[in-house]
Amino acid sequence: MGVEIERKFLVDHDQWLQMPKPIGTYFRQGYLLSEPGKTIRVRVTPDEGFITIKGGTTGLSRLEYEYAIPAIDGEELLDNFAISELKKRRYRIDVAGKVWEVDEFLGDNKGLLVAEIELESEDEKFILPPWVTTEVTGDARYYNSNLSVTPFCRW
Repeated sequence: MGVEIERKFLVDHDQWLQMPKPIGTYFRQGYLLSEPGKTIRVRVTPDEGFITIKGGTTGLSRLEYEYAIPAIDGEELLDNFAISELKKRRYRIDVAGKVWEVDEFLGDNKGLLVAEIELESEDEKFILPPWVTTEVTGDARYYNSNLSVTPFCRW
């Protein structure tokens, strides 16, 4: 059984702009199903695609199943079946042996920077990088599925 344990934080814009970072990966991401307790997401990068099924969140954990699909299939699924969509650039940054994924949102979510860290357990300790600010783990506005429907520019 796949389980995702994740925490989300906002990112300080000034520090983010000044820090060296790797080249980001462009994501096109859309939802085939998005309702309380379950989502089916398709994500496409320039080179690959993924379909992901997620369950409801309990604490910091939720069921997650992700499968690679051909990028062209992902594009067709998004074009023909997505009920909502967003675009972003993702940066993977190692901090003290843990990978932080920083999403720089595009389009109607432009200006939003969110950092995520996946954990092995809900009580796992980790180091907060200096560019991380407010935790937004439980704030539904920051769920990608919600940002695809009610983008940052409308808040």
